[in-house]
Amino acid sequence: MVILMLTISYANSLRIYFAQSHEVASTRAEIADRQAQIATLQTELHRWDDPAFVKLQARARLGWVVPGEIGFRVVDADGKPLGGGSELSTGARPASDAVPESWYTRLWGSVEAADEPVAPPEPDPGAAKPITKKNVDDAPTDGPSKPR
Repeated sequence: MVILMLTISYANSLRIYFAQSHEVASTRAEIADRQAQIATLQTELHRWDDPAFVKLQARARLGWVVPGEIGFRVVDADGKPLGGGSELSTGARPASDAVPESWYTRLWGSVEAADEPVAPPEPDPGAAKPITKKNVDDAPTDGPSKPR
């Protein structure tokens, strides 16, 4: 009985040890990934200290030119620029940044919509009936009618 109790307690301790060692290994891998991201971002940050890189980014992203150069932009038929470069926005948030409605707001909106049923659409009095073999003689003609 004592050996059985010792085996169960050691098995439980071993399970906890292996779970913790797995957690430590995954945490170390996450730390290594974060350090690699930090190194990449620091490299990019140091690139901005180079004036040539800043000029290149200003030309590519903003379409800037140095004094003495003539800048031009190719536009399509609608007047929108083609190719790269940043565009100024109106400050409106894109649809992807919109805050989603909460579930209770949607629920209450459906309750309010249920109180006001939508009226069926009225038939269009100006809609012409389709031409069939029965009413082909009744169809309007643009020119003089031909005798049959």
